[in-house]
Amino acid sequence: MRTVKEISALTGISVRTLHYYDEIGLLKPTDKSEAGYRLYDDKALETLQQILFFREFDIPLKEIKAVMGNPALEKNQILQMQRKMLVAKKERMERLIASIDRILKGDNDMDFAVFSKTEVEEMFDTMYEHMPDNMRNLAVRDFGSVEEWKKHYIEAVSSEEMQKGYAKVVEWYGGKEQFLSVANHPVSKEVAESYNKRMEAILQKLAAKKNCDVNSFEVKQLVGEYGFVMKQFSQIKSEEGFMLAQAHYYRNDKVKTMIDEKYGEGASGFFARAIETFYENK
Repeated sequence: MRTVKEISALTGISVRTLHYYDEIGLLKPTDKSEAGYRLYDDKALETLQQILFFREFDIPLKEIKAVMGNPALEKNQILQMQRKMLVAKKERMERLIASIDRILKGDNDMDFAVFSKTEVEEMFDTMYEHMPDNMRNLAVRDFGSVEEWKKHYIEAVSSEEMQKGYAKVVEWYGGKEQFLSVANHPVSKEVAESYNKRMEAILQKLAAKKNCDVNSFEVKQLVGEYGFVMKQFSQIKSEEGFMLAQAHYYRNDKVKTMIDEKYGEGASGFFARAIETFYENK
């Protein structure tokens, strides 16, 4: 058993802070001496270590307490969570150091990457896990394998152009944490399937209008409906930037081929023009 002073000397955490952790129920002492002094065993010290890991990210004590007290989370799960957070922070620090080194050398290309490689991989894994089976199977077929699909996704999202785009996406969600929260806690497969069917029906109707003027009422009505469904599904505050990014996505050569095969020659370009016209005029 260790006293508060010994724990403080070992960890660098002040005695006052340890007392406060006890008061709010975040880190209770294992026992108390006959004189009433707080005592901590090795298990309590491990718990304190986990708390300090979370504090590295300035996570509020209330949230740390909720995570630590969640009976559904085992010790290893919490450690895995913290490891991912630390790896992401390490990658971010390495990028910043590399940027400073380039500036010192007189080569300032300015790295404004929004998401680390670890965060991008987590985004793909979550997307893959919750994606409706028909959409997942279609993507795997088009890319040849899950590994190739993931590699393409990571390369695309990690590119400078996409990172700049994601800086805007983060704004639509009100911040990076809000975006990652939505990305890592998506709707159920059943709900996603329902939204997918609605969007598929809209795109089928829109494809049938590809010979129409993009300024026509029927085309604008379909694009407006498409944007509304995307806003609901994506849980964003405003869909305008999201939809313009979708239009850009439709102009990607690989995507263009896939869309045209499914909806008819020229459908991808028509979707892009219709979306751009609707939202730029709006």
